[in-house]
Amino acid sequence: MTKALITGMSGTGKSTALHSLRLRGHSTVDTDTDTWSRWVTQPDGSADWIWREQAITDLLGSHDDASLFVAGCKTNQGQFYPLFDHIVLLSAPAEVLLARIAARTNNPYGKRPEERDAVIDHLNTVEPLLRATATVEIDATASIEHIVRQLEALTER
Repeated sequence: MTKALITGMSGTGKSTALHSLRLRGHSTVDTDTDTWSRWVTQPDGSADWIWREQAITDLLGSHDDASLFVAGCKTNQGQFYPLFDHIVLLSAPAEVLLARIAARTNNPYGKRPEERDAVIDHLNTVEPLLRATATVEIDATASIEHIVRQLEALTER
């Protein structure tokens, strides 16, 4: 069955899309938990929240009975792209991302000024890399219902 990675910047609606997909009966995994991700120290001393390689490999290698939607944006996700049928980039302008981050109550990331600056920096530096490797891009300013229908359509191809 279809395996799709839903990726994008903070505030694009990855978690909201997963929640809606789950309510519609789809298998979903949000990789922003300790089960799927871990902190590592980069050579420059900075911290990075990356996927647990074995956990993700096991998940994608063993899931073949139904469609699976996985969400996340990690620096090591590219090594898993061959295991997905679709790499879906959710994208939205900076003002939309910052407004959503300010309003959300389920995730504290992006509330501090330095985190907001990082969101803008990632929009300018990371999103182009994601766009270059995505198989599908979805405008995340659309309604969640429209986004979910587009994601579900991927399982019908």
